[in-house]
Amino acid sequence: MRALVTGANGHLGYNLVAGLLAAGHTVRASVRSLDDAAKTSRVRALGDVELVQAELHMRDELRAAMEGIDVLFHAAAVYSYAEPERKQEILRASIQGAELALRAAADAGVRKVVFTSSVVTLPLTRRGAPPVDETQWAEDLEVPYVRAKTEGERVAWRVARERKLDMVSILPGSLTGPGFARNTPTLDILETMMKGGFRMGVPDMTLPIVDVRDVVSAHLLAAERDCEGRFAVVNDEQPSFDAILRVMHDIDPRVPLPLMKLPDLLAPALPLFDRLNHLTLRTPRTASPELIGMMKGKVFNISNRRAKEALSWQQTISLEQTLRDTMAALRSA
Repeated sequence: MRALVTGANGHLGYNLVAGLLAAGHTVRASVRSLDDAAKTSRVRALGDVELVQAELHMRDELRAAMEGIDVLFHAAAVYSYAEPERKQEILRASIQGAELALRAAADAGVRKVVFTSSVVTLPLTRRGAPPVDETQWAEDLEVPYVRAKTEGERVAWRVARERKLDMVSILPGSLTGPGFARNTPTLDILETMMKGGFRMGVPDMTLPIVDVRDVVSAHLLAAERDCEGRFAVVNDEQPSFDAILRVMHDIDPRVPLPLMKLPDLLAPALPLFDRLNHLTLRTPRTASPELIGMMKGKVFNISNRRAKEALSWQQTISLEQTLRDTMAALRSA
């Protein structure tokens, strides 16, 4: 397989390049700029990989990057929740980027597209409700990142049908595990937990964790198998913040346990608590009013049954192991 990975310096993209190389495939990796040695050196260090420059809004760069490629792994995106000033960048990267990348792939005769979406394109549920699956779509699009991923995937499916592209989409949960160059919002939450940001109380919310290495496995299976449609790739159980903290505390007792579980009526105050943590503990910003509003009284509750049945995918890395590896990587960063 001759593969192109967009967003090769991201948490998923980097691990995907590594996984493709380990499987013996020929890999081309695209980054925003070849002039940024800090971002390209670690990808080059993975081995025999061809690095190319391809900004998501540059048609000519995208088209050149697709030349001679069998499978496109489109993993590039801007992942952010607590930076309102980046709203247009987030939307443009996912929506316009998806359309231009798929049109370039069609023009170049790419055989298959494995499109990285997100479980945020699926609706949250009330506690105790049945799990959602890939037939459903998020309707609350107030959070820019949720809107970007949802509309971006819908655009990708439209272009794929229009240009008769063989496409599947992978909907990963919140990525944990090693291989990141900088924090994502998911890693920011875990770092805040490590630093005691939830010592006084933890929100009654869930996090759809999945190890990046398991997500790479799903991408490779989707590329190799005769399959179609959407595949949610999350751990068998989506743990609560409280459960995550307790596993982290068992790994490292220096991680403080929360004194209480915060009631839903205090949810609107979470962005304020987040800002206070940022000022006092120097933790990353992780919450916005839109995000908390979307999650208030609801949980991530997602079935991974289709990925297991159609792709023969399995969660192989436990919650304890992925948290242990993630905490070690955060401390060594």
